[in-house]
Amino acid sequence: MSSGSDAGTGTDQGVSGSGPAGSTAAERFADAQPDADAVAADTAEAAVVGAASSATAGAPGGAGRRGTVFDETMLGTVRLDGEDHARRVRLDLRVTTDRVLRPLGTTAARASGRMRVAGWADDADIAGELEISPLVRRRIRYRISFTADGRRFTLDGWKSVTPRRPVASMTVLPFTLYENGERAGRGTLRFPVATGLLPFLASFRFPRAAEGPQTLMTPRWKGEPGRTEVWYTTLTDPESGTGLWLHHELTAPADGSEPYAHGWAAVFPKNGPVRHARFGPAEWTPGGTGFTAEGVEAVPGRLTGSAGALRWDLVEQGVDAPLFTFPRWSWRRPLLPAAQILPAARASYGGTFSYDDTTLTPTAAPGASARIYGHGNARRWAWLHADLGGGDVLEIVAAVSMRPGLRSLPPLVFLRLRRGTRDWPRRAERSAVGWAGLGRFRAAVGLPVWTVSGRAGLRRIRVEVTQPEDRTLALDYTDPDGSHAVCRNSERADAHVLLERWWFGGWRTEAEWTLDGTAHAEVGTR
Repeated sequence: MSSGSDAGTGTDQGVSGSGPAGSTAAERFADAQPDADAVAADTAEAAVVGAASSATAGAPGGAGRRGTVFDETMLGTVRLDGEDHARRVRLDLRVTTDRVLRPLGTTAARASGRMRVAGWADDADIAGELEISPLVRRRIRYRISFTADGRRFTLDGWKSVTPRRPVASMTVLPFTLYENGERAGRGTLRFPVATGLLPFLASFRFPRAAEGPQTLMTPRWKGEPGRTEVWYTTLTDPESGTGLWLHHELTAPADGSEPYAHGWAAVFPKNGPVRHARFGPAEWTPGGTGFTAEGVEAVPGRLTGSAGALRWDLVEQGVDAPLFTFPRWSWRRPLLPAAQILPAARASYGGTFSYDDTTLTPTAAPGASARIYGHGNARRWAWLHADLGGGDVLEIVAAVSMRPGLRSLPPLVFLRLRRGTRDWPRRAERSAVGWAGLGRFRAAVGLPVWTVSGRAGLRRIRVEVTQPEDRTLALDYTDPDGSHAVCRNSERADAHVLLERWWFGGWRTEAEWTLDGTAHAEVGTR
């Protein structure tokens, strides 16, 4: 691991009807009802739009783009074919798009939620799509699939947007029900402006598009000289207590000479000396989804290769969301000397790892893969990855930059503690810069013991890491500019983590963890 980053809805309610107003609206918009031929044609068109939207969302360039989420509730009636009375309907939707809504364009959206028809249907797992095109096509199209009476139906209809009746055209949805392509009924839904407008507006959110492992594992390097990019994995075999370390690196020298790929593997047995071997340097071939060079691969879901007497073939499964140790923007826009991320904060590993006459077969081994991209290693750094159990994980990078003016400062600490689905501190910058420089977390970097401590809000933390000499491996790093650094890594480090909370005038222990030989840590120096 080149971890020496140069840091520089709604309440469940009963079905209500729209009454006479719904019937009047149905007559007024009868001409907007889709027929079977229109359904067939528009279904194909919607599939193309949806596929294009999905492809865009999955592309690496879409990573980090904001989408739109909102909730909509509509009330109305439906008359099933063969019946002489109308049934009341309530439709609760959550609508999700992969981009910010474009009033001047066409936006494909996904829909989920609940469909209730009095005396006939109550499906809380409906799904479908919307085509939102109020100006270009002058319609908002709904296609929702649901189950009723053990059969599958599709609600198909659209709001016909017109400036002559702006409120009615944006709030009334005539629709047809279909079963296996045959009409099964007709009805009308109406958005209740008086009671629903404020909740509707308040429900709008603009979250960033999810960044999956494949996107985050894709190489960042675009051909610039003086860059280094790292893919590294650390894990602990639960049966033997052995720690493993796989390091894959691309180096683009600062003098503009050819980039090269290299790395190493290391094994930290519970009983016995630490072993390691290097691979490369090899020619770098761009265009993959991860690191691939000289028979060694680190790609989404798989790690394979050999180095000296060490051989491995591991399957990786992420079991948590990505964790941005540095600010999220620093990974997308490389303004800092370097940035580090974990495509999955926690991962599970299985497969084989062989060295000498020993073959490990880890099963559900805890660990993580991480990425680094930047200009080279820091002047001095410390790193920790600690799986605390129960879904909790702690990641720390503390580093002193090589840049003039920054090299004389104390280490900047980037600390991220994930407990369940919450990350603390809430913003990654908080531990490094505090508030206008006040309240920064502090690190005392040394060996065999180093510490990090700090406070954010009503919580404070103290972390003590111990890297025993017999469990620590020293390795040389070469930066793109040709300078050298030495890291001392242990995949069988010890750690003690104390998290406290201010409560009624005093500090009280909120959580405490002790790791004996299962922490992954490193200290680097020049």
